[in-house]
Amino acid sequence: MASAGYRLGTLLLTWLSLTELIVSAQALSHPTNRHRPLILPLSLTPHDSSASSPPSHERDHHRRRLQNSELSRSPSARMRLYDDLLANGYYTTRLSIGTPPQEFALIVDTGSTVTYVPCSNCQQCGKHQDPRFQPHLSSTYQPVKCNAHCYCDTAGKQCTYQRRYAEMSSSTGVLGNDLVSFGNESELTPQRAVFGCETVETGDLFSQRADGIMGLGRGYLSLVNQLVEKHVIDDSFSLCYGGMGVGGGAMILGSIASPTGMVFSHSDPHRSPYYNIELKEIHVAGKPLNLRPSVFDGKHGTVLDSGTTYAYLPAKAFMAFRDAIINNVQSLKKIQGPDPNYHDVCFAGAGWDISKLSEVFPKVDMVFSNKQKLLLSPENYLFKHTKVPGAYCLGVFENKNDDTTLLGGIIVRNTLVTYDREKNKLGFWKTNCSELWKRLQDTGRPTTAPLVPQNHSTTPAVSPSLAPSGLPPNSFPVEFRVGVIMFNMSFSIKSSSWKPNFTEFEELIAHELGMNTAQVHLLNFTSSGNQFLAEWAIFPADSADYISNITAVNIITRLRDHHVQLPARFGSYQLVEWKIEPQKKRTWWQQHYLAVAAVASVALFLTLTSIGVWFVWKNNRQQSGSYKPVGVTIPEQELQPL
Repeated sequence: MASAGYRLGTLLLTWLSLTELIVSAQALSHPTNRHRPLILPLSLTPHDSSASSPPSHERDHHRRRLQNSELSRSPSARMRLYDDLLANGYYTTRLSIGTPPQEFALIVDTGSTVTYVPCSNCQQCGKHQDPRFQPHLSSTYQPVKCNAHCYCDTAGKQCTYQRRYAEMSSSTGVLGNDLVSFGNESELTPQRAVFGCETVETGDLFSQRADGIMGLGRGYLSLVNQLVEKHVIDDSFSLCYGGMGVGGGAMILGSIASPTGMVFSHSDPHRSPYYNIELKEIHVAGKPLNLRPSVFDGKHGTVLDSGTTYAYLPAKAFMAFRDAIINNVQSLKKIQGPDPNYHDVCFAGAGWDISKLSEVFPKVDMVFSNKQKLLLSPENYLFKHTKVPGAYCLGVFENKNDDTTLLGGIIVRNTLVTYDREKNKLGFWKTNCSELWKRLQDTGRPTTAPLVPQNHSTTPAVSPSLAPSGLPPNSFPVEFRVGVIMFNMSFSIKSSSWKPNFTEFEELIAHELGMNTAQVHLLNFTSSGNQFLAEWAIFPADSADYISNITAVNIITRLRDHHVQLPARFGSYQLVEWKIEPQKKRTWWQQHYLAVAAVASVALFLTLTSIGVWFVWKNNRQQSGSYKPVGVTIPEQELQPL
């Protein structure tokens, strides 16, 4: 479950250590490009497995909130997002800065108003996914000169920024101006924008694997604000997170046509500095909780923060919600949570099939001031128990710090959220975010799709191999069980004299993929000069008969998207091809040999025991027959001659 950092961060809202910086008019020019949607690729970055502290999804503290927009009728970039918010921690997008472009993986953060990356001269920056930004290599880079509207460096030449977050991590650096590129699939051409070039990182910002932050909050330095000021996009954007254990989605900068059935809530920009909604009631299994509407209006009100992992309610609301859920799942066994340090509310016996959770857990409705309802399915308020298969825990907790109602990313899984700042409203539309872009490509606009994989009556079929340019499936059919994953990896070693240690290589691959070393096997290895080709196989754990579909998809995706980090001595790698072998159907003997062996052992034991008892009985009887009573006449024995 969540660590102490999770809980603290999700109960505190981000605050800025300095007043909001104002950029000079020269830094924010106003081109007259027509308004077009900007669609950015989102990639879910896995946590730093080498860190002993909780992974970077503790960045809940940063309060990443997305500005509002609507989905475009014909979006120009349909880039998908993989993995899962709860499993990996935070979503990143790939942005390029400078000429020629220098690419970075940035956390989408609606609670930050500055986009920043590590600078080449950073005095205290961690080891991140990509090389640091090198201003001297960009022909279009310009420092933001010191002026009356910013804090200046010690030399009085360049504007600076500083951001501190609730969990006490911080980012400090100087401000620069350069071209920002949004990917090859975006209609929007590279635009000049002000960003931070980090010189000092602390806390989670130092240890996280992502390079930096993409600031989308309310403020002059927000990347969205800058694009809006340039009149290149409308004052709107959308976000769509994938479902439980599936992931996928995208972020769209710019206005879009609202899908039929989208529900809206008013969002008052003057109510708080965060993206808020007007929540009035919560219904569980169709029955409203016995709460006054004012309970959801404390302090900052009801804040939607897509970067926070879980949801946090004021004490009264949390207890009412918790009790209502418990009362509706009497058939399930209440168990301890995965972390004994926290009193999680968990239930066992719900089963593996996510698509059937709604048959066990009640539906939840959030009712807005306009009486429109946002339906929450079980995946919007539950997370998987990490130690007990088929068990789930409440992803809604008590906000012990203040009376703010904080709704994190779990609430909007498989929900397209539109942050329309221009019209001061937020929209919600239930959909399969993992399949959103495929449907946009097919139809040109979002269409309804099932939220979970559906069963098929036909025999499941999986392509035996797929080139790296192709996309692995979101999920295999429910009845398909993965027996083994095989993939070919090519890599180039920089030093011709150094030969790879395959035992170490297996351990590295297992570590990066979250597998046991015994599950990873090197099947074949060939080389030509410094070029190597390795064929790998991943088998189920000893305690399992197959690899879960979600795990299989995540493994292929991580390999394909180069999320597997190998030491520099191994050079770069490329996923050449991969294939999935189904679980082999076992014979009757393979399925029951343990039971047969047990029965045979018992039978043998009983047989030997019976034989032993019989011999003991016979021996005792013979011995008892050799003694005669006293006084009995014994026949004389004739002595034999010597």
